[in-house]
Amino acid sequence: MALMDFIRKQFIDVIQWTEDGDGTLAWRFPMQDMEIQYGASLTVRESQMAVFVNEGKVADVFGPGLYKLTTQNIPLLTNLKNWDKLFESPFKSDVYFFSTRQQVDQKWGTPQPVTIRDKDFGAVRLRAFGNYSFRIADPRVFHTEISGTRPAYGTADLEGQLRGMVLQHLSDGIAQSGIPFLDLAANQIEFAKALAAELGPAFAAIGLKLEGMTVQNVSLPEELQKILDQKIGMGMVGNDMGKFMQYQTAQAIPKFAEGAGGGSGVAGDAMGLGAGVALGQVLAQNLQQGLQRPAPAPAAPAAAAAVLKPEDVLATLERLGELKTKGILTDEEFASKKAELLKKLV
Repeated sequence: MALMDFIRKQFIDVIQWTEDGDGTLAWRFPMQDMEIQYGASLTVRESQMAVFVNEGKVADVFGPGLYKLTTQNIPLLTNLKNWDKLFESPFKSDVYFFSTRQQVDQKWGTPQPVTIRDKDFGAVRLRAFGNYSFRIADPRVFHTEISGTRPAYGTADLEGQLRGMVLQHLSDGIAQSGIPFLDLAANQIEFAKALAAELGPAFAAIGLKLEGMTVQNVSLPEELQKILDQKIGMGMVGNDMGKFMQYQTAQAIPKFAEGAGGGSGVAGDAMGLGAGVALGQVLAQNLQQGLQRPAPAPAAPAAAAAVLKPEDVLATLERLGELKTKGILTDEEFASKKAELLKKLV
């Protein structure tokens, strides 16, 4: 009796898979030292598909349903086995189950800024991140291209490849959307649709279907964000360079005053405030004169020129150099103002 029980255990009469967690894409039914009983039942649940593989070749693919395994409902396997007549003996075949439900909340993002073309700025380096969802649409292709003969294959095994595909098509998605960088934040849905359209064929090539794509944030690196803030500030003053320089000078006064006030207590505060105000007046006067259109400048009294200290002139030159580096001043404007200030040191 024990021998018959042992023999009976070698034949499989029920084939099914119940997922015990999230993230499993493909699972191979354990078949070692066992054969499938003729007439065995195959249960494929909703959100699943099953694939029979014979000697390395995909034979039959089953959608959701309950099947009785005979030569009538496994025609390709029957043909591969050369069963020209009905068989009633057990047979050997690998059976793989595939989860076709959506795999949601898959993260993507740019580990480093990526360079894209932009019609407003020419070229922009930006960061972006979001998430996406996908499902297995063609288990035959997914088996041959991705999962292969592994006992199990999960989303973690595919995560890096899919994230790389998203980043590879990021620039194309922005180009296809036709949305300038400054408008991307307000049109993230349109941007996500354009990116999904670019990614669809790449996902289909490995048996997947991209179900959803979201863009949660688009931003610039910190140094470029500062330049953009300055451009926005110029726009707020009507692109008037003189007014913008006055604004920049006003922003710098507290820092200069803090540095000048080396003392402590009330006396130190007063010294810092006095130095900051005086330097602010010098900066505002010099920057405004140097950036205005060429016009006869009123002769400055000799006494006023004598009051201007060398350290004040050097501080002004340093500030002008920063503005030239950021592209706010042209080389000609900087050179003209530099020559004018250096004359005062003679």
